[in-house]
Formats: sequence, structure tokens, C-alpha cells
Amino acid sequence: SLGSRHYPLCVMMFSLSPPPGLSGEAVRRNRYEIVNTLGEGTFGKVVQCVDNGRGGTHTALKIIKNLQKYREAAKLEITVLETISQKDPHNRQLCVQMLDWFHYGGHVCISFELLALSTFDFLKKNNFLPYPVHQIRQMAHQICSAVKFLHDNQLTHTDLKPENILFVNSDYNVIYNAVKKCDERRIKDTAVRLVDFGSATFDHEHHSVVISTRHYRAPEVILELGWGHPCDVWSIGCILLEYYVGATLFQTHDNKEHLAMMQRLQGPLPQRMVRLSRKQKYFCHGRLDWNEHSRAGLYVQTRCKPLRSYLKAKAMDHYQLLDLLEKMLQYEPSDRLSLSSALSHPFFLPPVPQHRYSQLWGGAVVAPSPLPNTLPLEAQGGGALHPLGSPIFISMIRSSLSIAPPSENPLVHFSTLAAFNSKLLL
Repeated sequence: SLGSRHYPLCVMMFSLSPPPGLSGEAVRRNRYEIVNTLGEGTFGKVVQCVDNGRGGTHTALKIIKNLQKYREAAKLEITVLETISQKDPHNRQLCVQMLDWFHYGGHVCISFELLALSTFDFLKKNNFLPYPVHQIRQMAHQICSAVKFLHDNQLTHTDLKPENILFVNSDYNVIYNAVKKCDERRIKDTAVRLVDFGSATFDHEHHSVVISTRHYRAPEVILELGWGHPCDVWSIGCILLEYYVGATLFQTHDNKEHLAMMQRLQGPLPQRMVRLSRKQKYFCHGRLDWNEHSRAGLYVQTRCKPLRSYLKAKAMDHYQLLDLLEKMLQYEPSDRLSLSSALSHPFFLPPVPQHRYSQLWGGAVVAPSPLPNTLPLEAQGGGALHPLGSPIFISMIRSSLSIAPPSENPLVHFSTLAAFNSKLLL
């Protein structure tokens, strides 16, 4: 164990833009002092360091295993990170910033800005109590903005999950949860960064058949239909539902069981996808070959339920979140919401004042959760939120507003602003 001692790390340093004739090498002795181990994985480990070359700033150093396949993967990640740095020189797009990279003793090492707990680790330390909806809104907006930036630059992340979304600061307050009758940690600042670009793929590059961590894998990947940017949108939908529920939705390690869980959530798979899939062994006569009464079938029945059944409160923001998730978790990649459209979804718009819809649907809908002042209202690289009443806000309302009544079909949409207003003003 490294404990709290500081260990000097003498390195051959590579700058991102090495001077001509130096082959990218500049000797900087005793630059990094390892303070603590932050995490370990198949690739190697991440340690917290004091960077004496940056005035003693604490940084995160990713040390790749001394194996050829991991070194090659690290080079690909560095290429992606350099592209991100070039496209976002002021670090406004909510992707983790690479500071340096270098070789040391056969290891590739990548230095990053130091961040805090992942959204998964915070959830775990909070006994898997869900995040409140207003905080999900804040995190979701940032996640969608960061991934949209990647998509706009011909990149697919391919490994989005709560572990790869880190808080900038994970300080928290302790409040009493009257429903659960226990103390709950409430994150103070929901600012997050997207990390781990080791599997990120440019549009023009070879696309591996299997991508993503199992629980966040899109149906087109399982069915081997090919994939693109929409697979990230599916992953984001799974992540946001996990924040809302406090548990991983697709808890399985089997493809057919995974598809059965998806059908439990969103209904039967489209016939087009079934027909074109290379995995015909999962189907019989165009339907998933699945016994709902088997042990595995009963597990799926208890583990998953229709998406609309996850609604926790008859509140406008809860309906809007479920509506957003339904659009993100469409089976057909072409039907799935783009991140540009997602960022204009009513879930991210300033809430309608309570008095304007307090009578809506017989008073069944209550005011949305408060939107704290910490929600960024200025552009942070795409998909910004805008003040209520601004021309951009009005335009977004006119083009995309949809509100759902708590009827037997809670995710029905109003097709026009006029239809919404006519109901609103009854």
C-alpha cells in the first residue's frame, strides 16, 4: 500500500508539442511524487500525485501496464485526448483535461487534472439512495453536452457509465431522509467531467463488434447490427435511470437475458432489427426465444418492469425525465433522440411556474423539484440553458415542449404549443 507517503517518480517527460530536434524528450527529475492510489483496473492504476512541475498542483496519473496491447491502447487514447485538447483548448466542454503524457520504465503514463469521486462511487457511499431529480437534471445536461461535443467531432465514447462520470468536487451535506428514515448524503456541487477515452472511436476508424460495459450496451451492439453515435445515447439513458432509481437497470451477463430485460422495459424488439440481426440463435419465429416462466424469466420479471412504472412522483419534472428516457432508450438507433434534441427537451427547460399548471389534470401534477442556482445558465460548450423568456427559450419551447398527464398513458405528448396552452389555461 502506498499509504500517505510521497514517492518520487523520475521520468523522461514528453510535452504535447515537443520542440523540433528533441524527439519529444525533456528530462525533468523528481517531477511527480505519488501520494495515494486512486484506483486500479485491467489497464493499470491511477495514482494521485504532486506535480512539482506545476507548482505542487495535485494531479491524477494514469500508469498503464507494461504490456504491448495496453501500450497500444494508451497511444490511441492519447490521440483522442490530444484531439479533445485541440478542439477545446480552454477546457470548457466538460471532458477531463490531459496535462501531459510520457514513458517511464516501459509504462505509458498520462497526467490529468485531479477530480473527485465518480457518480457511481458517490451513489455507493450513499447506500445507493437515488440522486434527487433536480441534481439528475444538472448532471444530465452536462453529460449530454460533453458527449454531444464528442459526436460533433466525429467521436463515439462507447464506454459511458456512472464510473466514467466524475464529480469535480464530491463534498456533501448530510440531510435526513424522512421517507427512508435515514441520513442521506447530498452532493454540494453537481459539476462533473467525462473521463476514460480509452475506447473512444473516431467515425472513420474500425468499429469493434462488441463495445461498452455490459449494463450500458445498446441493443444494436448485442444484435451485431453495427453502431454509431446513438449507442452513447442509449448508455446515457441507462445511466440517468440508474441515478433516478439507485440501482443498475440491466443487471445481467447474458445476451439473451439482456434482451429480455430490454423487452420488459420497452416492449418487443422491432422486427427489422430481429430480421437483420446476425444473432438469429436468440430468436424463434421472429420473437425472442425466452421462457418467462423459467427461473431466469422470473428473475427478469422481478428485476425489471415497464419504464413508466419507475415513475416515483406525480410531478412535472418526474414525467419529463421519464419522457426523456423513453426517447433515449428507443431500440432503433435512427429513432433514438440525438443529443442536440435531448438538450432542448423540456426536462432541461426552466420549469413552468406552479400556479400556471396547479389545476392541470385535476391537480394531480405538483410543482417540479426546485432548480438550484448552481445549474449553469451560461454556455459551457453546446446545449446551454437559457433564461425564461429569452428568444432562444421561447424558440425551444415552440419547437419541443411536451408535457405528460398522469393518466393510463403518462408519456403522451402535446404536439404543439397551442395544444399545450389550451390545456394549460383551462
